[in-house]
Amino acid sequence: MLEEAMTAIAKDGLAALTMSALADRLGTSGGHILYYFGSKDRLLLEALRWSEAALTEERRALLSGRTAPARKLDRFLQLYLPKGPRDPRWMLWIELWARAGANEPLRTAQEELDQGWQEDLATLLAQGAAAGVFAVDDSAGRAGELLALLDGLSTRVVLGQRGADRKGALASARSAAQRLVGRAAE
Repeated sequence: MLEEAMTAIAKDGLAALTMSALADRLGTSGGHILYYFGSKDRLLLEALRWSEAALTEERRALLSGRTAPARKLDRFLQLYLPKGPRDPRWMLWIELWARAGANEPLRTAQEELDQGWQEDLATLLAQGAAAGVFAVDDSAGRAGELLALLDGLSTRVVLGQRGADRKGALASARSAAQRLVGRAAE
């Protein structure tokens, strides 16, 4: 159900998604979906949590591996960025950001999901600094700066802005990471 919701939201946006349209795609009733989620906002949030749970496992496996810190950082950048225009996970993020300002539960959930990325990147940068690979004295601050840049690059890619694609975004992210951590991100 959540995967189909992600696909529908990425294709048409949350505004165009109705519970009855999603129910038709799933071969069930709108009431059945409402029973489980209660609202479109809750459906959006649960679809994003489901998507992020899979990425969290992949991210944690990457960070716990025996790969060099610079290579881990490069893989982190690749994992973070969208696959291309209308990437379903990123479309969900954009919808969540748009709604979070007026919805405290969504804002709290957004902060919770962001915190995992922030903490993992800060840990990676601190480990790289301890190993003498990165020149970072404030890993949390640098992680926040890099994530803000990644969010901006990702938004441009997922919205299909002219000249914005995954390859260019990754090159920009690598260049910025190199400047922010003092060493090349491979």
